Formats: sequence, structure tokens, C-alpha cells
Amino acid sequence: MAHEQQLDLVEISRQEVPVCRIVGYSKFLYSQKKKQKEMKASQVKQLQKEVRFGPNTDDHDFDFKLKHARKFLEEGNKVRAYVHFRGRAIVYKERGELLLNRFAEALEDLGKLEKAPMLEGKRMFILINPKGKK
Repeated sequence: MAHEQQLDLVEISRQEVPVCRIVGYSKFLYSQKKKQKEMKASQVKQLQKEVRFGPNTDDHDFDFKLKHARKFLEEGNKVRAYVHFRGRAIVYKERGELLLNRFAEALEDLGKLEKAPMLEGKRMFILINPKGKK
């Protein structure tokens, strides 16, 4: 039938019962590429944004960085907040942990805490995932 119509026999799916269609192969490839392009365009890329604190971050700086983190979560991005300890400041690990816990509590309405405060080298960090795009 395909030769009579001067078209190609294209296998659509390989399952227990193979499904074939009589169609021009170039047209079939074009439609496949178009579908893939549409699927790729509809995907949402989730970026990871970072917010840096020091162990002695003041309230105003904290609020300013909190505002930026809120914006990142509303856009649908992950937020990685970390406290960077320099020199002998590593002694004040508790301050960093309290700061990050306070940060996570302030963002509870927009994001969910993925990782609790964790020390890695000279940085203590948390990861916050967005709850949902508004």
C-alpha cells in the first residue's frame, strides 16, 4: 500500500503489537523534531541561586538578603544560603546555624527546607526548594 501511494511505512511504536503508519518519512521526522522542540520549550529550568552570609550578619543585611531569596523562590528557583566563616570565626558555628535556621523559618511560606544546616569546610549551608510557582 505504501509503494502504491509513493510513501513510506513508518513504525510508530514497538510494543507487543507494532504500530505502523503510511506517511512520508521526511514529514514524519519534521513532526517529531517539532514535538521535541515544543516539549523543550515548555520545560521549566530550575536554577540554584546563592545567598551569602557572614557569622555576624546584622538584621538589616539579613532582611535585605531575605527579600532577594523571596524573589528567587517566587520565580521558582532553588535557594542555597550559606554562612562563610573566615579565619577564627569558625569558632562561632552556633551563630551560623542559628542564622540559617532563622532564614529557613522566614521562608517557610514560600519554600521547603531540603537540607538542614550542614558544615562543609569553611561554609555552613542549607538548601531551600520552592513550594510552587504562583
